[in-house]
Amino acid sequence: MVRLHVKKGNDSLFLHDTTVKQDIPTLTSEILSIYDLRLKVLRLCDEMQSLAKHGHFLPPNMQGLTEEQVEELKLKDEYESICVPQGGSIECPDQIGRRSGKAPKENMAEVIMKTVTDAKEGVSSKLADMNKTLTLKDVQDNLEKLKGAIMIVYPMKLPSYDPVQAEIDNDEDLSGTQAALDVIEKDKASLWWAGKELLPEKTLEDYVGKNEKTKIVIKLTKKGGQAPGREQQMSEEQKRQMMAWQYRKQEEMKKLHEADDGDDYYNSPWADPGALKNQFHGIGNIKWGPR
Repeated sequence: MVRLHVKKGNDSLFLHDTTVKQDIPTLTSEILSIYDLRLKVLRLCDEMQSLAKHGHFLPPNMQGLTEEQVEELKLKDEYESICVPQGGSIECPDQIGRRSGKAPKENMAEVIMKTVTDAKEGVSSKLADMNKTLTLKDVQDNLEKLKGAIMIVYPMKLPSYDPVQAEIDNDEDLSGTQAALDVIEKDKASLWWAGKELLPEKTLEDYVGKNEKTKIVIKLTKKGGQAPGREQQMSEEQKRQMMAWQYRKQEEMKKLHEADDGDDYYNSPWADPGALKNQFHGIGNIKWGPR
């Protein structure tokens, strides 16, 4: 199997195994499916953390308002009596004013937070550093675990406008957000390797050859964008290590030249077999070592 290290820009994403016979459109679709679903898992994790701390989402017309303003406008959260977490809730106001402040109790909040932590680790880019691949099934399994945790803590479901419920129902609205810029739609993805865009009419074999044990870096971009930068020959850490090694080597050489190792008499004028000749030619007192 050919191992692909998928990156977006300079950011490492995940490892993906395929074969050299795989056609480029299918390969692009496989990688994009993992990429987009992984983003969904990470978005859901972030919103679930807020849910565990501050409870369900307020209605859009109540968000950002103070209690006095809500009373003055006679607004009411219809889901306050419905979206009660399992085991009851505790008061934990949301300083931003997006959520109700009716947070799950500690034991139920722990269920959410532990599931979030496990899901983040399950789709983490650090898996690539450990030489572990990430498959679509892996990402789907982590997504199902997150959904299961929500069902345990909120068996009556959340409001449809809550970002957590919207992600679960595949009804999320990302317009105007940074997350929308990260998502790559189908048929708008492009793969690059070694400064070359992988063309849809070819297979991976046309680029990397027939060796199934190859490992390459693939860059994922949006079609029509600029070509991604080439991979650096050395990482920043490797550069720092090399510079430190060169400095240590230079210091060691300096100390060796300065040290008295018993051979200093070689540099004495009387030990120079060509001293007389040099004196006649007027080129005496020349040192070849570092000063």
